[in-house]
Amino acid sequence: MTATRIIALLLLSSFAGTQAASAQVNPIRKVVTMLQNMQTKITAEGEKKQKIFDEYMCYCKNADGTLGKSISAAENKIPQVESAIAEGTAEKKQLQTELKDAQVSRVEAKDAIASATALREKENKAFTEKESDLKTNLAALGKAIPAIEKGMAGAFLQTKSANILRKISENAEMDANDRDTLSSFLSEGEGYAPKSGEIVGILKTLSDEMTADLNDATAAENTAVAEFESLVASKKKEIDALTKAIESKTARIGELGVSLAEMANDLEDTQEGLAEDQKFLADLDKNCAIKENEWEEYKKMQSMEMVALADTIKVLNDDDALELFKKTLPAAGSSFVQVQVTSEAVRHRVVAALKAGNKHDPRLDLIEMAMKGKKMGFEKIIKMIDDLVVELKAEQGVDDDKKSYCLAEFDKAEDKLKGLELDISDLEKAIADAEESIATLKSEIEALDDGIKALDKSVAEATATRKEEHDDFVETLAANNAAKDLLAFAKNRLNKFYNPKLYKAPPKRQLSEEEQLTVSMGGTLAPTAAPGGIAGTGIGLVQRHVAAPPPPPEANLAYKKSGEESGGVIAMIDMIVADVDKEIQTMEVEEKDAQADYETFMGDASDKRALDSKAITDKTAAKAETETTLQADKENKASTTMEAMETAKYISGLHGECDWLLNQYEARKEARTGEIDALGKAKAVLSGADYSLIQKAASHLRGARA
Repeated sequence: MTATRIIALLLLSSFAGTQAASAQVNPIRKVVTMLQNMQTKITAEGEKKQKIFDEYMCYCKNADGTLGKSISAAENKIPQVESAIAEGTAEKKQLQTELKDAQVSRVEAKDAIASATALREKENKAFTEKESDLKTNLAALGKAIPAIEKGMAGAFLQTKSANILRKISENAEMDANDRDTLSSFLSEGEGYAPKSGEIVGILKTLSDEMTADLNDATAAENTAVAEFESLVASKKKEIDALTKAIESKTARIGELGVSLAEMANDLEDTQEGLAEDQKFLADLDKNCAIKENEWEEYKKMQSMEMVALADTIKVLNDDDALELFKKTLPAAGSSFVQVQVTSEAVRHRVVAALKAGNKHDPRLDLIEMAMKGKKMGFEKIIKMIDDLVVELKAEQGVDDDKKSYCLAEFDKAEDKLKGLELDISDLEKAIADAEESIATLKSEIEALDDGIKALDKSVAEATATRKEEHDDFVETLAANNAAKDLLAFAKNRLNKFYNPKLYKAPPKRQLSEEEQLTVSMGGTLAPTAAPGGIAGTGIGLVQRHVAAPPPPPEANLAYKKSGEESGGVIAMIDMIVADVDKEIQTMEVEEKDAQADYETFMGDASDKRALDSKAITDKTAAKAETETTLQADKENKASTTMEAMETAKYISGLHGECDWLLNQYEARKEARTGEIDALGKAKAVLSGADYSLIQKAASHLRGARA
């Protein structure tokens, strides 16, 4: 059975199955249900359209203000963004120039170090050679001079040091006579009688000159080394500074590039939005009128359609109509619609569907030829196969390139996103730490402030308490002293009667007019206390003379004083005065201690207040600094989050662009490989066979297509 027949049978079978399922439903009920569904759909659609129309009309009413604000904001923003872009471009250009200068300066500094190093190595090599020669010569002179001075010249002339001296006599700068004398001495002639003193002098002179040369060379070498090290250190510092500047400027140039690109995109979006808003505002009245007319037409058509549907449903649901349908409609086993589909029609549909899937695929021509059974030249088919193989290989190459690009971009973007997420995490931790620190500082400041307020309150309370205590002390002391004076007066008055010897008369004073009047009237003056005594209390005692009645007859007129009782009273007064003195003494000690404690408390409170005030100032400054850092971290987090979102958006775009290819890559590659192999087999069949084998080639192609 051919593929065409199989496909046709499958289609017919599927269609027949659908009709069989539909035949089980009452046709009229189905139609009515469909009409009712249409009514529901039209009503729902009308409600959606009504909402859209209302929103559009609302926009028409408010668009003037909304668009005006949007247009004004865009018109203000565009020159600002353009100015920012110009400034950023100029800054970027300036940074690029500075970067180039810094790079050139760093190369020059490195070249200077390299040149100085080469020169230093050359100078050091020359110094080393000279130093070695001078030390060798000085060593030879150091052996020659003692030997000659000891008269051992003959033995010395046989040593290696003598050979060195011979070279010195030939090369050293000296007087010609000295050179001749020294050469004669160093020669082994038997007839020469050396003058040791003169030779020693020449050799010592040479030794001194060579020592001086060695010292000068060493000093020059040390100076050159110091200058070289200073130059290298200076250039290294310069290189480090230039490297930091290069890194900073490179990063800044990159940031400016990104910022300029973002501002350019923003400017373009703003300009496009402005143009759209201006265009829409210009056509607003016209568009709104059009929409109103469209809505009127829509409601009119909707009403007409709903009326038509309602009438139709009414007709179909009529009792007479239902009775009629029962008599006229076929049985439930029959199909409501009879459809006949031939295999030829199915075949045409299959070919058309294949062509619709890929109109430019030459394989379909070959398949169509095989299905229709028409003849075609093998050369054309073979060429079509060759062209298709080339096309498949080219497609595979495109997939390969796309896969490499996608994998590289995914790796790069995901690494960047991970880095940004790590930065965001670090910033979140820093923000959390800063917020916690700010909260801690705030609570500490509040606690210190509350402490100062409480301390001030305590100081005020302590001061008030101290004042009350002191006032009580003064008042009680005055009362005790007054009591003592009063008791002293009472005791003195008792002594005047009971113990006249112990009585102390008050000091005389000028009598007032009132007192003189009292005396003249036969009265007695109220005694006044001594200075500081009872007079200050305002308490006085007045004694008046009363005439005694005549004694009765034979009465005993002898008077007996109550000596014992008076003694007890006076003793009691003395005890009371002693107790008062003791209480006064205790009060004075307590007052002194309380005053000392108060002064200590006030000093401590003053010191603590100063320390707490300083702590508040320090913590307030730390809080402000932390808040500044927190704000910077939040802004940095916001920009980093925005960059991470853009990167995630880019990765999402990559997924949309690449996921299907990456998931289907191996399958597509395997399919192409199989298709190329099948095409090769078909080509082999067509190349060496007659037309009767074309069906076999088509079979290979269908297998590749599957």
